[in-house]
Amino acid sequence: MSTNHSEETDGARGPVVWMVRHGETEWSRSGRHTSRTDLDLSGDGEEEALALRPAFAGARIELVLCSPRRRAEQTAELAGLVPYTVTDDLQEWDYGELEGLTTPEIQSRFPGWNIWNGPWPGGETAADVESRADRVVEMVLASGASRVALVGHGHFSRVVAARWVGAEVAIGGWLNLDTATISELGWARDARVLHRWNVPATSLA
Repeated sequence: MSTNHSEETDGARGPVVWMVRHGETEWSRSGRHTSRTDLDLSGDGEEEALALRPAFAGARIELVLCSPRRRAEQTAELAGLVPYTVTDDLQEWDYGELEGLTTPEIQSRFPGWNIWNGPWPGGETAADVESRADRVVEMVLASGASRVALVGHGHFSRVVAARWVGAEVAIGGWLNLDTATISELGWARDARVLHRWNVPATSLA
């Protein structure tokens, strides 16, 4: 991968982590909240995922962790991020009773609702996903790998990014994340930082 980042961000104190959101599905296209529902990529999503492949060619990634959902596994395979280890903690925020609904539909029931502040009837709370994200970060830090890829989902990847820099979960609300994009978590001397965010594959190839 051609990232053109400075030497001190490339494994200076720990692994460089590339996070990949899965390609488009029919539900992501229509804005329906998708966690447990195990959808395949759409045709456009397959093309998006395949377009990631050149960005990772020759990147010498030592560890790939992937959500157990088909849309994530298909993305990893099409992007050439194989072999990968399926990691339950990388699955999307569990929306509970809100699964499959759009934000306007949810807000008709809970005015002013957003995922960061809830409520989350029958699903995971912000504290729940914070704990999962912290486990992912600790797994990455303890892996001994210098370059890691995480293939997962929109909201949960935003939580991982927030926790990587030690911020509260709600900070993820400021981090928009499109399908089939690459984000880089890295280092600036001793500090964990967000080095790049929501970058299309064509910008890094």
